[in-house]
Amino acid sequence: MINEMKRFLLSLMLAFCVIPLSAQQAGPPAALDPIRTLVGRLDLDKYKATIKGLTQFGDRRQGTKRNRDAVDWIEAQLKSYGCANVERITYQYTTPPSRTGGAAQQRPADPNAIPVAQGGGRPRGTRARTGVNNDPMKQPDEKLRALNSEPATDGERQEVYCTKIGSTRPDEVYIVAAHMDGHGWGEAANDDGSGTAIVMELARIFSMPDVVTDRSIRFALWNNEETGLNGSRAYAEQRGPLQGKENPPGSGRYPEPRWLGMIQHDMMMFDHGMPRADGTVSPEQRPEADVNIEFQMTSKFLAGAKELAWALHAANEKYATDYPASVGSRMTNTDSTSFMDLVPSVSLRENERGTQIGNGWDPHWHQPTDVFATFSDKDFMLGLNAGQTTLAGVAQLTNARLK
Repeated sequence: MINEMKRFLLSLMLAFCVIPLSAQQAGPPAALDPIRTLVGRLDLDKYKATIKGLTQFGDRRQGTKRNRDAVDWIEAQLKSYGCANVERITYQYTTPPSRTGGAAQQRPADPNAIPVAQGGGRPRGTRARTGVNNDPMKQPDEKLRALNSEPATDGERQEVYCTKIGSTRPDEVYIVAAHMDGHGWGEAANDDGSGTAIVMELARIFSMPDVVTDRSIRFALWNNEETGLNGSRAYAEQRGPLQGKENPPGSGRYPEPRWLGMIQHDMMMFDHGMPRADGTVSPEQRPEADVNIEFQMTSKFLAGAKELAWALHAANEKYATDYPASVGSRMTNTDSTSFMDLVPSVSLRENERGTQIGNGWDPHWHQPTDVFATFSDKDFMLGLNAGQTTLAGVAQLTNARLK
């Protein structure tokens, strides 16, 4: 009798139980977003560790042993990630003659002219003094000063690149790049250890054995950026004519796939705002800091560059964790310039290059203070968010997925 009563009560409970509508309509769990999974593999501590690893070679000035040692280290790291076809570009660099010219050969300044920064755009706000430090005694760290003391010499230069080979379109590629050289008697932690570390971290993640992409991705670490974009120009000149050519014929191998887009990363971490009236800059990252994505209005591939920039902006909106992106049209003075008339090209930066960095918004640019210890976790996180932006954008463009 007691058991029958229990069964009766249980039947009443089931009969009057209200099942939530969401539970009634729920199907199988939604598939995980592979791009979000890949973005989640970017790690702040690993990003910082890669920058720290680069700073062991000081400013990595081109034409020095410390630069060559850094190239070797980058190559070893890429190989340890399993990145395919780790190769080098070799070229010669000779210091150009000094530019000279008296006043009679220079145009007088127009007092009524509106100032225009390099790459376009009008300088605005407070301007602070900026330039390249060439005085070793401004570096108070004696060990770092000694490491950076070897002068550059002309001669052979090398730079490293590797490739994630596409599964169905190995003949098409997006180039993801940064320059690994620096100067100024610091550690070149931000300019451009921050960008180099992004490219290396993306090479690590895309090279994981469970990651598949339709199109190829090339990860390139340029040399000689600080002398005039010489390393990226050497790559464009040597590799450009080889685009899309199967070698050997019938092999399905494309040593230089056809370029679809070029994404440069150069100075990624310091967005502390405009200088104060006395020329000093806030020690804290500004709350409204963002990742600047720039294309160049004068590019022969303007339409494609704009499309690429906005694709990265959309990827940032969906996948970046902390800092938003902004799009501008004044890309200048970085290695994407070497490609902008050959392929849609953009650069990612901490600030607008011409109108902000060029006007002193980063007091550590080319200075002895560009060392790892200068930057806070908020600074490093801005760089990581730039990495999230590019990783997500390129993953979408190449149809990345997990096995």
